[in-house]
Amino acid sequence: MNRETVRQIVKEHMGMRKISAKMVLQILTHDQKRRLHISFDLLRKAEMFDSVITGDEMWCFQYNPETKRQSKQWKTKNSPQAKKARMSRSQVKAMLVCFFDHKGIVLYKFIAQGQTVNQQCYLEVLTRLRVSVQRKRPGLWPDKWILHHDNVPAHDALRFHEFLAKNSITKMDHPPYSPDLAPCDFWLFPKLKNALKGRRFTDLSDIQCNVKVLL
Repeated sequence: MNRETVRQIVKEHMGMRKISAKMVLQILTHDQKRRLHISFDLLRKAEMFDSVITGDEMWCFQYNPETKRQSKQWKTKNSPQAKKARMSRSQVKAMLVCFFDHKGIVLYKFIAQGQTVNQQCYLEVLTRLRVSVQRKRPGLWPDKWILHHDNVPAHDALRFHEFLAKNSITKMDHPPYSPDLAPCDFWLFPKLKNALKGRRFTDLSDIQCNVKVLL
């Protein structure tokens, strides 16, 4: 059977025709499509942001070197080149968990030394968050507030979803690897880190006191 006969069978008997593929900017992956859909939903439901409480974790170091921008100095053309010692972040650090909304901080908590933010620890934090919402945001209590955080394993475990269902808490969807859609990552935590960089604290309690003042 020659090529022309095959072409005739495909066209006349099978009703098929050969067309060029449509050119698109990029073939999106599943995660990218999910991010796109969630972003469109957020744009259509912008009025719900007054009810959103968002949170995340952050390390606060005893010493964190200042950025290149912070270390810049005014010099003339004849001034010698500025020098500074290479420094690294200290091993002493405190883990901060913080939740806030458009009115301000709702809850912050420092995790005990040696404690990891696992399922049990995060559930205890959420239990305290519910108490803080009832005390500081009575207009959103008990089920008018929306929880937003990223999707790390401790935030997406089965026990966590059972806790939400039991307490009638709505959770906002968050696409994977999207720090630009997490207010902690692009707004609150960068402000905290910039204020802490270049400062040296005596101990953990000194770190926590200064972070509280900044918050």
